[in-house]
Amino acid sequence: MMRYKSQSVAYWYFAVAVVLFGLQLVFGLLSASKYLGPDPLLYVLPFDVTKVIHTNLLIVWVLTGFMGATYWMIPDESRTELHSVKLAYVQLILWVLMGVTAIIGYLFRYGTGNKLLEQPLPHKIVIVICMLIFLYNIGMTIRKSGRFTTTEGVLVLGLVSSAVLFFPALLHYENYTVSIFYRWWTIHLWVEGVWMMIMGGFLAYLLIRLSGADREVMEKWLYVIVGLVFIAGILGTAHHYYWVGVPTYWLPLGGFFSALEPAALVGMAAYAYSAMRRSGMSHPNTLALHWTVGSAVFALFGAGLLGLAHTWPAVNKWTHGTLVTAMHGHAAFYGAYAMIVLAMITYALPSLTHRKVGEGNTLGYWAFWLQLSGMFGMTLSFATAGIGQVYLERIMGMGYLDAQLKIQVHFLMLVATASMFTIGVALFIYDFFRCAPRLDVTADAGMGTQTQAGMGNS
Repeated sequence: MMRYKSQSVAYWYFAVAVVLFGLQLVFGLLSASKYLGPDPLLYVLPFDVTKVIHTNLLIVWVLTGFMGATYWMIPDESRTELHSVKLAYVQLILWVLMGVTAIIGYLFRYGTGNKLLEQPLPHKIVIVICMLIFLYNIGMTIRKSGRFTTTEGVLVLGLVSSAVLFFPALLHYENYTVSIFYRWWTIHLWVEGVWMMIMGGFLAYLLIRLSGADREVMEKWLYVIVGLVFIAGILGTAHHYYWVGVPTYWLPLGGFFSALEPAALVGMAAYAYSAMRRSGMSHPNTLALHWTVGSAVFALFGAGLLGLAHTWPAVNKWTHGTLVTAMHGHAAFYGAYAMIVLAMITYALPSLTHRKVGEGNTLGYWAFWLQLSGMFGMTLSFATAGIGQVYLERIMGMGYLDAQLKIQVHFLMLVATASMFTIGVALFIYDFFRCAPRLDVTADAGMGTQTQAGMGNS
């Protein structure tokens, strides 16, 4: 239930996030289709441009979702209104302007060329300003309330760490090895480090609200997960250093700590499963439960098991820079971050719009299962294409383009399953916008909200 009026700001962050998610898929399908034959857009939208926009939109929409989910969760956990709604809107406007102008810039090759950190310096400065506004706003909200839960603490630690770890991305190095070395301080330490804490914070919040599990028990699990992220995730950065010109001692370090990285994801999956065992699927918002548990399980599969499958040095020697990386990357990002954002949206939506909990869930379930099936199919397509590519290129010594022709059939499967995934996302976007937003706290915030509130007080 939306207990505080300022939580409504989350709706606009979620709206921007789902639109950018849809746009990301347009450029993703465009990139995949270029593998299948003649490319009529070769000189207008070549592959390097569509891929840059596809990957950058992923980062931007997930971060937008994190911000919206935080603006929903922090007032609820702190039991007070947001410090400044006006600042939250200023932040969103700046953020959207930064994102739109960056995408337009990429179309004209305006970027740094540093993979996933292609934003030009002026855009990076705007990102820093947005993050400072964001952290100030949530910090002042928590300070005003005088209430600080462990769930909030883990989330805020993850968000502050993300802001701090963006600093290396602001620096420029002429030496390519040094540049790549520090690039991973942002990219790896975000997606395999502190973002996992953000995911853990949202996961704990949703499990407490949806399962009615005891807060104390849930938060003890959080300490374990955070500990594992710190031990394995930070030192696991070494698995990006194998072949970039750094000393050889990074090989055993990367191998060992990369092997430990799935432990945090096993903890999260067990955490979600144990919460469901305690309560069953008794909460009226069963769709949000599906997204929440699905996120923990799919993250274990994509980020944990598939990551482990090719980060061991003896294997990575052959697989790095191939479609095997795309296999792991797509499943990992979707399970760990996209799904937890979609879970937060699904949980908050009945309170943010004029609909009742459980109303129109059929559409929501179609969106859920089509996305899950589509992503699983995409993962298998990338895996089979990647294994073929490794054998043909790295072992038989076949040229890149000759090998691409041999594995082209897998891209037919990729486009087919990606189309299924896209239909699922389109249904989710339609479901999001089909009800008008509720911008005030009202007594009729939807059937079952009393249950939500009751569970939320535990």
